[in-house]
Amino acid sequence: MYAAPAAAPLTRRAVLRTAFTAAVFAGTAAALAPVLRARRPRQTLTPAPLTRFTEETYRGRHIAVDLAAAAVRIDGRPLHVMRRADGSYLSGINHFQSYDTPWELARAAVDELGSNQLASGAPHHGGPE
Repeated sequence: MYAAPAAAPLTRRAVLRTAFTAAVFAGTAAALAPVLRARRPRQTLTPAPLTRFTEETYRGRHIAVDLAAAAVRIDGRPLHVMRRADGSYLSGINHFQSYDTPWELARAAVDELGSNQLASGAPHHGGPE
């Protein structure tokens, strides 16, 4: 039978050398990770093209949204929409709540209006009368 030779006891020097080597390897890997990630070809998903103008009926009200212009109409009447710097939207119905999409804004406006109608194209902010 073959007897394996007895392993030498670990010395403090061997333990420190192993720990140092592991730390250097980990640091090198962390430093190279962004470089290696950048060399990898990126997989981009092409979203389906958005239609410019979409419509729906929500709670019995006809909502039309022009996504390119961020224009919203409820029952054929324009809703004043403002785009915020962070990309969200505000409406003339509620200046205190912002929404991620014009659709969310339009639905919230319908909820807020209830059975009332939007005012028909009234000038605002000192525009011509």
